[in-house]
Formats: sequence, C-alpha cells, structure tokens
Amino acid sequence: MPKNYTLTLVIGDGIGPEVVNATVEVIAASGVNIQWEHAIIGQQGIHRYGVLLPIESLDAIKRNKVALKGPITTPIAEGFPSLNVALRKSLDMYANVRPVKNFPGVPSLHKNVNLVIIRENTEDLYAGIEHEVVPGVVESIKIITRVASTRIAEYAFELAVRENRKKVSAIHKANIMKLSDGLFLDCCRNVSKNYKSIQYEEMIVDNACMQLVMNPQQFDVLLMENLYGDILSDLAAGLVGGIGVVPGANIGKDYAVFEPVHGSWPQAAGKGIANPMACILTSVMMLRHLGEPEAATRIETALETTLREGKFSPQDLGGKATTQEFAKEVIKNLR
Repeated sequence: MPKNYTLTLVIGDGIGPEVVNATVEVIAASGVNIQWEHAIIGQQGIHRYGVLLPIESLDAIKRNKVALKGPITTPIAEGFPSLNVALRKSLDMYANVRPVKNFPGVPSLHKNVNLVIIRENTEDLYAGIEHEVVPGVVESIKIITRVASTRIAEYAFELAVRENRKKVSAIHKANIMKLSDGLFLDCCRNVSKNYKSIQYEEMIVDNACMQLVMNPQQFDVLLMENLYGDILSDLAAGLVGGIGVVPGANIGKDYAVFEPVHGSWPQAAGKGIANPMACILTSVMMLRHLGEPEAATRIETALETTLREGKFSPQDLGGKATTQEFAKEVIKNLR
C-alpha cells in the first residue's frame, strides 16, 4: 500500500520558488504522495515574522523530520549570521552530503566523475566565533572536537559501505594546524580501522584541489571539515557542469533537510531561466532517504533522458528551455 508523507517545504528566496515548485511537480508525477507543510525562512521570514529564521519554521521541520528547501539569501557582511549554518546547527544536522557526477548532455571539463563530498556541518570556522581583539585586529576561532570528527568519519565510511564505494579520502591541513586538523585526522584514522574493506587515504587540502582539477576520477568519498568541504564541493561542481547540476543534503540523527548546492541568484528571480536540475536531483536524494528508491530512480532516469535528448536543455547548459519547460519534459519522460 502506498505511503503518505507530510514533509516541510521551504521555497526560499530568489530563484528558489521557481526551482522548488518545478521539483514539487516532478515529485507529484512520480506517484509519491506527499502533503507539503509550507515554512518560511530567509527574506520572507523578515517580511512576515521580523526574523530570518522563524521559530515556527524550525518547529515545522522538527515536526515532520524531513524538509525540501530552496536556496535562501543571507545579507553579506551586514551582521547577519548565515541562515544555512544556523539551521544546520539548530537541528544538529552534522553531515552535509554532496554527490558530484557527470550527466549526459551536460558540458563538463571531465568525464567519468562520480564522487561524493562528506562535509562536517556544525563546527570548524563556521561556528562563527570571532571577535575584535583590538581595533583593526579580528580573531576567528576554529573549533574541532573529537565527537563531531568521529561521527562525520563514521557517516562517511557507512555511506561508502552502503553505496558500494571503495575509498575514503580525508582532506586536511594538519601540516600547519597540527592540533585542530590533527585531531580530525586522528579520529578519521581510528574510525577507518573498523572498515577494513574500504581503502583509506589522507591528502592535504591544497594538493586535493590540484588533484581534483587534474584527475577527479581517482576520488570516491571525500571526507573533510566544514570550510574545506564548502570550498571543494563548489570546485568539484565546476568539473561536471557547475553548481546548477549538483544536489545536496543536510542529515542528522533526527532531521534531514535537502537543498541544492547553488545559491538564490536574486538577479534571475522571476525570469524563468533558472535550471531546476540540482533541485530535482536533491529530491531524488530525499526520496531515497524516505525509502522510495523506485520513484527516485525513475525521476533520475527521466532527467537523464531529457538531458540526453537535448531538446529542452536549461539555459546555463547551453539550451533555451525555461525552468517550467525543462521540468515538464522531465515529467513527460517520467510518465
């Protein structure tokens, strides 16, 4: 008997409403029965509640456990903390998961790329602990703990086993930050001992950047702290067509929020030119998380068929299709 789900939906800012609504239509066409509870985060939160992250929206995610979220805008260098960081920390969603792979019909710098970046999501410099020591001197504090490092390493190795991947690469800068990154590496090494079937290696982050650009096929699962993961996931996205084609998820013990990697691109809002591919692929991750692998695979296959045919390619991939035209073609191929 088909399951009925109640999930939280955050349409976001900028192009968020366009790509999220297109994705909701694709999910509905797959036959999965989802009742959406709308929640507001970001600029709309300011307009309705006077805050960027309303407690009502946080409660909606807690109530439903799983959310699909569009990109949101945080004003830069205006004293506002990152909304995404605040959301992840509030719900203790410690694992940021970003699969990066080639898709047919998507122009890319490399072929046969199929890797996943596992990024610790709650601490590091993204803890946001900083202060002015004296006028003109600011100190930012990097927080690395054994608990957080161990559980993200365990998540990475468990994912490698679950997805039949062969190698985990711990990315670090322990040659310079011997205590903080050294602790992270120590935890990764200890966890790796429990997974004899998975190859384990370590790589300094600057070398990892070069290796990704030159030979990304050597990587399988990349395990890293918060800041490195943020930077390397965008670099990796650039190898396969850009951030418009890369999905993402934030997963913790109790809650999971699925969101595309790209930002809100406010300049394009309402123009119908945004590529919904990353958001659609994000929904594929969400459906697999819910235990709906058949629907997830059907959506991904329909998406690949649409890209392979090339008649309705999004504009950032060299085509002329609008957001809705691309989504409708995916739905056509899905049915």
